[in-house]
Amino acid sequence: MASEHQLSAIKGAKVLMVGAGGIGCELLKTLALSGFKDIHIIDMDTIEVSNLNRQFLFRQSHVGQSKAKVARDAVLKFRPHISITPYHANVKDPDFNVDFFKQFNVILNGLDNLDARRHVNRLCLAAGVPLVESGTTGFLGQVTVHVKGKTECYECQPKPAPKTYPVCTITSTPSKFVHCIVWAKDLLFAKLFGDKSQENDLNVRSTDASSSSQQIEDVFERKIDEDIEQYGRRIYDHVFGYNIDLALSNEETWKHRNRPRPIYIKDVINTEFIHRNGNLDYNSVAGDLSPVSAMASLGMKNPQDLWSLKENSQVFLEALKLFFSKREKEMGNLIFDKDDQLAVEFVTAAANIRASSFGIPLHSLFEAKGIAGNIVHAVATTNAIIAGLIVIEAIKVLQNDIKNYRMTYCLEHPSRKMILMPVEPFEPNKQCYVCSETPLTLEINTHRSKLRDVVEKIVKAKLGMNLPLLMHGSALLYEVGDDLDEDEVANYAANLEKVLSELPSPVTGGTILTVEDLQQELKCSINIDHREDFDEEKEPDAMILSGWTQAPAPEKNDNGASTSGLTEAATSLNTEEDDDELQIIPTQTGKKRKLSDISIAHISDSSCVTSDAKIKRNAEETDISTDLVMLDDVDSSNNKKRREGQ
Repeated sequence: MASEHQLSAIKGAKVLMVGAGGIGCELLKTLALSGFKDIHIIDMDTIEVSNLNRQFLFRQSHVGQSKAKVARDAVLKFRPHISITPYHANVKDPDFNVDFFKQFNVILNGLDNLDARRHVNRLCLAAGVPLVESGTTGFLGQVTVHVKGKTECYECQPKPAPKTYPVCTITSTPSKFVHCIVWAKDLLFAKLFGDKSQENDLNVRSTDASSSSQQIEDVFERKIDEDIEQYGRRIYDHVFGYNIDLALSNEETWKHRNRPRPIYIKDVINTEFIHRNGNLDYNSVAGDLSPVSAMASLGMKNPQDLWSLKENSQVFLEALKLFFSKREKEMGNLIFDKDDQLAVEFVTAAANIRASSFGIPLHSLFEAKGIAGNIVHAVATTNAIIAGLIVIEAIKVLQNDIKNYRMTYCLEHPSRKMILMPVEPFEPNKQCYVCSETPLTLEINTHRSKLRDVVEKIVKAKLGMNLPLLMHGSALLYEVGDDLDEDEVANYAANLEKVLSELPSPVTGGTILTVEDLQQELKCSINIDHREDFDEEKEPDAMILSGWTQAPAPEKNDNGASTSGLTEAATSLNTEEDDDELQIIPTQTGKKRKLSDISIAHISDSSCVTSDAKIKRNAEETDISTDLVMLDDVDSSNNKKRREGQ
């Protein structure tokens, strides 16, 4: 039962939620039922049918509508006297600036990508508003508290490269080739050749939501009198043409995204080819064990060749035909196997056709085969647990109860009688360029590298700045913004194409660049260190940034599945909100640290989770009580002594 002091803090608080998906739905419900009276929600997404199995505030009739607005309406039905303000928008929009953030007492994140997390972290630091971060991956989850000057910020520790992708992204708005691979492998391949009884989001579209499940399944059923060529063309037109046309009818989805291009078979391959496609021998001997290959049938040999749209379409139709003619007995039981040549050919072709539709660069079969990972399904219960922990930490923040702040891990299996493992937050990292303003060092050949290289590869890609401004002393080298006149835009565009040493204010060894993002109110210095030569294999960008720590590259174990690992910077349970089912889990390697030294490293588009076994081993190295199960039971005295002793 909440105390009077807690109730007073709750009722007087103004809270901003960022994200209204898996965690967001649970969080809004918990906030409302806990007594919060003034809640604001930002989310740019619309509701997909694939959200409905766990984002419980949404119903079938809501498909295609704003998540933030529908979530508000749903909660007001059982808490009509509270104020909920929804924003169907991107949190990175200029309207949501530092002044906007300053009006809130605490910010609660339920995001699903690294870029947005970093942006919110920086705005919270600039506004001086506490941030409660969160994330889930399957049965694993975590909640962390970030308070300026008191605890480490979200970026105090390095983050693995994004590798996590929501199903709504996979099915509706792919932006990377890996999205297309997952779609082709786990949705299309499974729909055509796998277990028909399994649920599949492939054919579910926003404007199609009223269709019955039987109508949806009929599209992929081969009719009795339908030959293979006709069936292949119909499937092709449906998934690459008709479904894209349906997606385009939802204008709301494409307000902030590039529109895809529907592709129909008649626009790619002529009818004559389709009827004589390949060199199939339907009377081949039943015992023929030679590998079935669409590439071989079409006379293609090199798996490293980049196929055109026409060639991908030919491989798609040929592979589908081979599955039905040569491997009919396996139909309904097939599971994608990267060692199955025909399966890889089909998935590569399908992924490339979809990529072409969405304006994504195509990949060779060799490259496509290498893009693989484990699939982790979202668990609604984990989202509910994490939402509860977020509210607990938010109440502590509102009471300024610093000594009881905790970052808490939700484990899949009990560890020393604990499912929830709380750890005291850490002090700010003095080497963090975001919250400690530590200067960075950039090794670069100032006579060869252009300003564009620095802006794109360093300032935007690594430092995560959206609207950067670069200065050398009092000279402004580059700036972006809507308030620039034509001459300024032309001048800065010209600077981008100049090598550093030939800029109006030359950048050479010993130069100090000032880099600033006015929207994030973030500013840092970069010391330029001229370096003549770089190793093309190990240092392909020909520039090395120090003071900013790159997360280790993912690696796979022997069976091709990803494994959890440890970084030198942090032995952590790294999770993020799995806003939908599909995720690709990367691996990290490094040195162990005690649990008392654990630090958070959320990720975007990816989740890297430490296995329960590793957490158990680390737990045994600490003096945390084995009776510690719930967050509020934590005795912080031991942890406090450890921190003071560091």
